[in-house]
Amino acid sequence: MTDRRTGFLFMLLAVLVALIFTSLVLVIAGASPVAAYWYILKGSLGSWTNFANVMVAWVPLLLATSGLLITFAAGLWNIGIEGQIVLGGIFTTWVLRLLQHSAMSPALILILAIAAGAIGGALWSVLAGVLKVYGGVNEIFGGLGLDFVAVALTLWLIFGPWKRPGIGSMSGTEPFPEKLWLPTVAGSRLSLWALLLGLIGAAVVYFLLSGTYFGLKLKAVGKNPRAAHLLGIPTTAYLMSAFLLSGLFAGLAGAVQVTAVYHRLIPAISSGYGWLGLMVSMLINFQPAWVAPVTLFFAILNIGSIQLPIVLKLDSSLSGVLQGALVLSFLLMAGARQRWQEKHGQEVSRE
Repeated sequence: MTDRRTGFLFMLLAVLVALIFTSLVLVIAGASPVAAYWYILKGSLGSWTNFANVMVAWVPLLLATSGLLITFAAGLWNIGIEGQIVLGGIFTTWVLRLLQHSAMSPALILILAIAAGAIGGALWSVLAGVLKVYGGVNEIFGGLGLDFVAVALTLWLIFGPWKRPGIGSMSGTEPFPEKLWLPTVAGSRLSLWALLLGLIGAAVVYFLLSGTYFGLKLKAVGKNPRAAHLLGIPTTAYLMSAFLLSGLFAGLAGAVQVTAVYHRLIPAISSGYGWLGLMVSMLINFQPAWVAPVTLFFAILNIGSIQLPIVLKLDSSLSGVLQGALVLSFLLMAGARQRWQEKHGQEVSRE
């Protein structure tokens, strides 16, 4: 049996295991699995409005996941991705507030605000890199700490310096004028400019990791930093570059959330796309070619699950159960596949 066919069979088995597990959860909850899956599909692709909402959710998830692949290529777990999205939103909001009453054109203000968001995410990610490379702090713990700081900073701004006139509100800061929103398709929340930004970002990461010497050296650092250093690759510079680029993409995701989705800064500006991006990255085995279709699938699950509490009186978090089951199933099947190949290889060598 060829490796390609083996991989395909194990992938199908992983999907089947995830569906069986989620179906059992649905049955326990007293709902029909077929009906639940149908309403998820209908709630995401059943109309133009629903499909547009899927695209709205897809863009920041695509950007965040694309950025994560860069740090994963360098052998790093960028758990601080959530905080980097938040900082992107904060920097974008800061520039919009600073320039909204200026004589500059709205288009230029938006460009500057989105660029500021990218810089904010990059700076927050570089801080995690500094803690890792120069402070000896594991990037998982450093990233988690910075995530909490970013959330606290957001709440302080919303209830403090940037609070709505007269009172702070969990609904966020005062909405920006419509002229400072990214233009949307008539009758929907979808911004083609945001969609274009997400697609370009994914394409850049694919090219960077698959078709450049930088990507090749980055993977060498991720596989064996000591050997890469002995071969003359400046490992510190590549690790810091990975953090910076990953944070830049996360910051862009935060900027899109502010300029194209919420049009203000809200406490949950990241919408959990950083955590979801980590799951997607593991699911696709860190392969950039799969990032666009798989993040689209997860966006469909997120939007479609909104129908579950409306129609079937189920909690919309059930899509999270399916997402987690998928990732866990694929990881389990990947381990099973590796053990099968090792055993099969030993049997062949004995013959």
